[in-house]
Parts: sequence; C-alpha cells; structure tokens
Amino acid sequence: MRKENTNDTEQTDTEREQTLSCPECGSESLVSDTEHGETVCDDCGLVVEENEIDHGPEWRAFNSSEKDQKSRVGAPTTNMMHDKGLSTNIGWQNKDAYGRSLSSRQREKMQRLRTWNERFRTRDSKERNLKQALGEVDRMASALGLPDNVRETASVIYRRALDDDLLPGRSIEGVATSALYAAARMAGTPRSLDEITSVSRVEKDEIARTYRYVVRELKLEIKPADPEQYVPRFASDLGLSDESERRARQLLKNAKEQGVHSGKSPVGLAAAAVYAASLLTNEKVTQNEVSEVANISEVTIRNRYHELLEAEEQVQLP
Repeated sequence: MRKENTNDTEQTDTEREQTLSCPECGSESLVSDTEHGETVCDDCGLVVEENEIDHGPEWRAFNSSEKDQKSRVGAPTTNMMHDKGLSTNIGWQNKDAYGRSLSSRQREKMQRLRTWNERFRTRDSKERNLKQALGEVDRMASALGLPDNVRETASVIYRRALDDDLLPGRSIEGVATSALYAAARMAGTPRSLDEITSVSRVEKDEIARTYRYVVRELKLEIKPADPEQYVPRFASDLGLSDESERRARQLLKNAKEQGVHSGKSPVGLAAAAVYAASLLTNEKVTQNEVSEVANISEVTIRNRYHELLEAEEQVQLP
C-alpha cells in the first residue's frame, strides 16, 4: 500500500510539472486564453489545455455602475471599518430603486432609519471608540497620501492596542496617530514626525511618547527609517528627473559606507541628497523649495549637504 501511495504521489507531481511547462518545446511561458477556455504555449503555439472552466461571472457589464448593479456579492471585509464592513449602509440619496425621488414622508422615514442604523452599528463604548479612531486614521492617511495597505495595518495595530487595554490614560487621537506612524514605517512609506503632527489633532511630544509606548507593549518590529525611502517622494514633489533621483540614492549609499548617516535625521539626509543631486545634474532647485517639501530647516539641509559631498569625495579617493 505504501509503494502504491508513493507511486501515486510521484505521478501527480510529474503531471503538475508537465502542466507548468509545454510538453512540445518545454517552454514555461504558458498563456491562458479565457475567451476560448484554453491554455496556449506562447513560444510554439501548442494548445496545452482546452475546455477549461470559466470562473468569472455569467453576465457582462460595460461601465462601473452596471457592474455594481449586476454584482451579487458585497464589498470584502476590511479592518479599516469598526464592524469590518459587515453591517448595512443606508445611502444618503433620497431615491428609490428606480431613481425616483422619495416623498417628504418617505424621506423622514429614511432619515429615522439612518439614525437608528448608526446607533445599532455601535453597540457599546468599545465600538464607538473604534469607530472614532478608524475615522481619524482614514482622515490622516488621506491627508498624507498613504495607500490602503498602510491604513489596514494601522487599523490592525489600533485594534491590538484596544484589545490589550493600552488606551486608559491616553487619547484616542494620540494612539490612532501613533498606529498610523508605525504602519507607515513598517510598509516602507514613512512620513516624518513633523508631517504626521501637521495632520494630527495632538501635539508632537504626545505622538512620540505614545508611539514608543505602543511599539514597546505590542512588541512591533520596526526598523529605523532609511533615508532612501524619502527620496522618491521628495523628487516627485520637486519635479526632478529619474537621473537626479538615482544620483541622490548614490549619495546616500556613499554616506552609509562612510558612516555619515549615524545619528542623523533620515529626513534631513534625504532632503540634502535630493538638493545635492539636483545641482549635480543641472536641475537647480533652491534650498527653500526643498525645505518646504521636506518640512525641515534650510540650515539642516546645508549642514547635511556638505557632509554628503565630503563622504562622496572620500569614496572616490583611491
């Protein structure tokens, strides 16, 4: 019995390997033709599989509104909403299913339903807390231009802090801001503490203090911010070319080799590298423009600028 099972396993593994490559020419570039239900080799044109099952919908839609109307499933669950998106939302448009306006009596009825629906969605103080905090996370992330994956991570961090009872003695806005700051760094799209403070409703010192507390208590593994992670955003805001961006990255790599980055603000180093690279590639940008984009002083840019050029000279020496 064991030998038979072993042989069956070997056969299935062999069949799986054959399906990943073309049996005619051995190429692995197989293309799925969903229209005809076939898998075709892109090199020799052999039809490897046919009569495949179409897992897509049986209906067609030609615009987004038709797609929403014909779809028979709801939105996916998400941690960015306090109820994970599983509850019912009553739209604000006072229209029926056919697009006709509701009468005054029906509008009053729908308004009462919306009010009760909001009350039922937050059953206790914990859910009200979560709703307020996730609203803050969404507002700040939108203002900072952070992607959905950062918002999702920040929502998970806040939920963990709430479950571990870390909120007593701290404001909801402070913990929410700290969660977003940590999530941005974990996702490799960091924002400086000054940028976070500019969109938050709490002071910089409170954010920093709460951030250290949350990271320590939840044992989050967050690496120190890399100056190179700020370069693409600064270069894009200043309208610099790809060549300037590459030059700025090279300056920062040389600085790391010489140990210049140790103990320095990554935002200051990134801003100085972008400024230096713009001068080296004849795309002159003023220190004031870089200062406004990076939200740091011109003095810091000048100091880091000289240090970066010195490190560049040290690397080029034989």
